[in-house]
This record gives sequence, C-alpha cells and structure tokens, in this order.
Amino acid sequence: MRVQQVVRSFMFYGEYIHSIDRKGRLILPAKFREVAKGNFIEKFFVTRGLDRCLFMFAEEEWKVQEQKFKSISFTKQEARVFNRLYFSGAVEVTIDRQGRVLLPQYLKDFAEIKKDIVIVGVSNRIEIWSKEKWQEFYGNWRQSFEEIAQKIIESY
Repeated sequence: MRVQQVVRSFMFYGEYIHSIDRKGRLILPAKFREVAKGNFIEKFFVTRGLDRCLFMFAEEEWKVQEQKFKSISFTKQEARVFNRLYFSGAVEVTIDRQGRVLLPQYLKDFAEIKKDIVIVGVSNRIEIWSKEKWQEFYGNWRQSFEEIAQKIIESY
C-alpha cells in the first residue's frame, strides 16, 4: 500500500495599496487573509527581499526556501553574504484578529517604508513595497514586460 503525500498549494495574487498604522502594522489584504485561513496558515516569515522590497512567506513555503538556500555551499563568499543578509533579516509574524502584521523597524528601514505601501501577491510569496519604490520599479519595467516574457517563456 502506497501512502501519497499531500502538498498544499496556495497562491497569492494581486496588488493592493495600504498604509502602515502608527504602531508599525500593516493590514494584510482580505484576499490574502482568506487564502491563509483556508490553508490553515498561522505563521509567516518576513525578510529582506530583492529590489528593496520585503518578502513574506507562509511558514510552509519558508521552509522550502530555507532548504534551497541552506544547500548552497557556504565556502562561496556570495552564498555566505546572501544567507547572512537574508536570514538575519527574517522575523516570524502572525496575523492578529484585525488582519494586521507588525513589521520591525529594521525591515521598514531596509525597504524605505514610511507610511504608504503596496502589497503584491507573487504566487508563493507576498512582497511588501514602499509605494514610491513600487512606482519606481513598475515605471522602469512595465515597458519591457513583453520582451522579458518572451525571453523567459522561450527558455522553458
């Protein structure tokens, strides 16, 4: 008799504009809270992301990413630097009853978050951007979207 392993699949999609409250909390979009509740996600991990945003992973996905990065040889300097910055920035967070998540100041400083933010669902992760940084990123890359898509899709 074969036991089949069930892997839960959850996805976050969309772009939402929010604000950080006086206590440094953000409200997770209702759609993301529904995904979390429907998949019994209680913990998330937030860390330094790329392009000056923050990455937020559900605990299960965080463990998958952690395994990938732990397998990179620590004898390579770039791997050591990346892992140090990535994991030293990580913090475990939970969503309170009002759907809020507290972000530490050092992560807000890294992402240059002051008040207005954009929360972006990128399939297996959530990205948290300062509104200004998101507008800059989007403005710089939207014209190249089709060209990039063609290159990436052709490589599969």
